[in-house]
Amino acid sequence: MELRRITNLPPYVFEEINTLKAAARRAGEDVIDLGFGNPDIPSPDVAVEKLAEAAHNSRNHRYSSSRGIPKLRQAIVDLYLRRFGVTLDPEREVVTTIGAKEGLSHLMWILVGPGDTALVPSPSYPIHIYAPLFAGADVRMVRLEGLGSIDGEAGAGEAFFANLVEAWESAWPKPKVVIFSFPHNPTTACIDLGTMSRLVDFAREHEVLLVHDFAYAETAFDGYRPPSILEVPGATEVAVELYTLTKSFSMAGWRVAFLLGNAEVVAGLTKLKSYLDYGTFQPIQIASIVAMNEAPEYPKAVNAIYESRRDALCDGLDRIGWHVPRPKGTMFCWAPIPEPYADMGSLEFAKLLLREAKVATSPGVGFGPGGDGFVRFALIENEQRVAQGIRSLRRALTRL
Repeated sequence: MELRRITNLPPYVFEEINTLKAAARRAGEDVIDLGFGNPDIPSPDVAVEKLAEAAHNSRNHRYSSSRGIPKLRQAIVDLYLRRFGVTLDPEREVVTTIGAKEGLSHLMWILVGPGDTALVPSPSYPIHIYAPLFAGADVRMVRLEGLGSIDGEAGAGEAFFANLVEAWESAWPKPKVVIFSFPHNPTTACIDLGTMSRLVDFAREHEVLLVHDFAYAETAFDGYRPPSILEVPGATEVAVELYTLTKSFSMAGWRVAFLLGNAEVVAGLTKLKSYLDYGTFQPIQIASIVAMNEAPEYPKAVNAIYESRRDALCDGLDRIGWHVPRPKGTMFCWAPIPEPYADMGSLEFAKLLLREAKVATSPGVGFGPGGDGFVRFALIENEQRVAQGIRSLRRALTRL
């Protein structure tokens, strides 16, 4: 039997690391897991309590609405007004999705198809690259390597915009969609509102839709505030944005996200989803309303934890001679492979770290072209565990 859509998928390189990690643990090894970006910080207590209460109400056990219940859509609209000064219509400019990955994947179904192209940064979070491919479109890459090490959001923004224009000019047919995400996973690059404004002008000029995955909207340090593209006047004419509770409210397993912005695109995804699902379990939606309305400061507490872990990791790596840029956003560190090991490539180097130091990382090659000279650390272990990992890395990396 011939299977479709998955036949051209490359091997999932992260699975090799996961297999080795599982084998080490079965053998009784203590693995410091800084690989998979799975938040370990608890969700807000008020949300957990509301979830339990709502789950005991049998009326909430029925099918829900695929677009999200009205109060949930109003809660995200209120959050955007508080956080970004952006006014949105909860009826026309918001649809709830079952996590950002689901939202982005199904969004591509209504935006592109065979014969179309999309511009996507590379390296990038894998679904950004593969969502257009699943829809039958072609992907053209926007070079992103090195942006995470550029000092200042304006400089990184200038470099990204120049690379985007270069990719646009060389692409044929001309792309219908530009997918991007800042703060960026995996490179941790950050850009400023000025770059967002230039992107909106570019989209108007070239009649292209901008899709901004704002996964790390609240995950930023050192005074940096990530801009929403919807802050740009008139952005809803040419842009949509995905906002998720996964990182900001540490609600990864709850699978609650939103597509916001251009009313025509929101209506299109709403219509498609009405055929595909009945939305997230209603008690989860109710608890998510409480999280946004009653725990609006929770992202700051989450950030403080990630910032402390970032400092522990970057300071520790620096002490052993592995110099890694200190990110201003995301829950990751994007680490260039040290020169004595550079010829190994990221997959073999990640295997070495796991085998010799019992430290799991994500090989950069798994994030697409431009990523093979790096490994990604996820800030998902506490400072004591990070310090333990640093000691193990010092013993293992004998060439530093």
